[in-house]
Amino acid sequence: MKNILITGSSSGIGKVAAETLKAEGYKVFQTGRKLLDIENYISINLSDPNNVNKLYNCVKENFGDIDILINNAGEYVYSPIDKMKPDEIIQIFNSNFISHYYLTSLVVPYMKQKKFGRIVNIASISGVVGEANASLYSATKSAYFGFSKALALELAEYNITVNSISPGWVETQLTENALSEEEKKETLDVIPQKRFVEPVEVANLIKYLISDNAKGITGQNINLCAGLSCGC
Repeated sequence: MKNILITGSSSGIGKVAAETLKAEGYKVFQTGRKLLDIENYISINLSDPNNVNKLYNCVKENFGDIDILINNAGEYVYSPIDKMKPDEIIQIFNSNFISHYYLTSLVVPYMKQKKFGRIVNIASISGVVGEANASLYSATKSAYFGFSKALALELAEYNITVNSISPGWVETQLTENALSEEEKKETLDVIPQKRFVEPVEVANLIKYLISDNAKGITGQNINLCAGLSCGC
């Protein structure tokens, strides 16, 4: 039985991924900012990199070593670049990328020792095609592409794969909160399939990427966006 750590899994994509993988027989440890009374869960804010050690030590002591890491936690910010403050820039980079880079560095030694590991980074289609007034979010998510490729090369000989998934607009509460009804209609108009991606679609892709059937896939980014990236 493999141990999985999924950050940002108290709701949305992460929560559905956790439920999907538990149903497959994996042991899953979840994190999030919400206070939830569920087994193998810690409420933690990863916008503070100092909390990464706290998370890692908690998981190791109460759950065990990590075979599979799903880097999913993050924040979405919609703002013109000239309106962003230095502390906000640092916070979003910490939450969306730096904390996950650090967390990955902590779990990799065990994976190398066991000669097995799966790392899946949840990026965003905004990092692939860009999004006006979301340059900071796009920048943090596109960082995963270079990270995944480079780390995949570094760890390939240890039977460790590293990939990223770039979802488009996903049918979650985050999307519901971000868009008014009019904005939702406008967004759907530019999506070729005229629909939002369902969280379970992302969960099932994660399930495939961590399986033995996908052991030859590494260093890749997969756009799961209902056609939003076509032609870009």
